Amino acid sequence: MKNSHILPIIGITMGDPVGIGPEILVKALNNSSLYALCRPLIIGDSYIIKQALKLLSYNNHINIIDNPGQGRYLFNTLDIIDISNIGMNLSDLSGPTIETGTAMQDYIIKGIDLALDNHISGLVTCPITKTALKLAGSQFHGHTELLAHRTKAKDYAMMLAGGKLRVVLVTIHIPLSQVSASLTMDKIIKKIKLTHTSLKERFDIKYPEIAVAGLNPHAGEASMFGRQEEDIIAPAVRLAKKEGLKVTGPLPPDTVFYKAVNGQYDAVVCMYHDQGLIPFKLVHFKDGVNTTIGLPIIRTSVDHGTAYDIAWQGIADPSSLVQAIKMAAFQANNKKPEINGYR
Repeated sequence: MKNSHILPIIGITMGDPVGIGPEILVKALNNSSLYALCRPLIIGDSYIIKQALKLLSYNNHINIIDNPGQGRYLFNTLDIIDISNIGMNLSDLSGPTIETGTAMQDYIIKGIDLALDNHISGLVTCPITKTALKLAGSQFHGHTELLAHRTKAKDYAMMLAGGKLRVVLVTIHIPLSQVSASLTMDKIIKKIKLTHTSLKERFDIKYPEIAVAGLNPHAGEASMFGRQEEDIIAPAVRLAKKEGLKVTGPLPPDTVFYKAVNGQYDAVVCMYHDQGLIPFKLVHFKDGVNTTIGLPIIRTSVDHGTAYDIAWQGIADPSSLVQAIKMAAFQANNKKPEINGYR
């Protein structure tokens, strides 16, 4: 085991207090193996964490701190930077409120700022909802938009990553009817480049092999089923190849994921949300991780939502969060950032 003082400090935002975030966070940090990989730091609300400990009958000690340098980072001790003081009976709530929405946004902002200032090596986010952000008066629709704005990132992308499959999305949360008109060569090239750089710098893959999925059945079948492959996707792939990237496509969407899962490609660049998410969740439903590539900071997240229907019942599965923490630590060790005063 590494000396604990050189392990990366990984900040973990608590997410929506009314959702499953607090529960899966406490469950995840009840895993001693994580403390051999990183120094986990909760960014949230100590009262809510105490409620989660009580729910699960855990006896962890809580260490409330003002900055990462004060953390103990010992198993059975939860180091927390207290951002909110909600202090309400969560059993009386069935969904988010203005107060909880404001709190969860504050956790994220604090985590981003700590990462930008190199006080933590990476940021892991527990689930939030657009509804809660809207109640809080936020201008953002989710984590990604807030992260990009706060870090001033111009080019970024959502990557879903697991042990067998990684997918990157060119378009994300737009209606299927708008996907075709939204695709451009520039967007596709940028996503290919972001994928290549991320695989090299964050996943330690020296020579990444990237597949690009087509949009139409059979990747257009020589334009029989659409011209997007011939007019947009294939030219983007050719330009990426000219820049020295090892990229193949457009490939038929009904076979490319099988090839990637079996090791032929390190990642698949997908044209729209469900094209990538359906095969990914089929393979990595419990252990999939959402990581934002193109940011100046490391950010990973669970690949699921707040699950209000099962929140605060003690039955939520922490597997995705455990993997998100492990991936953040893995990326941090590859990136090897300098930590101001806390190295």
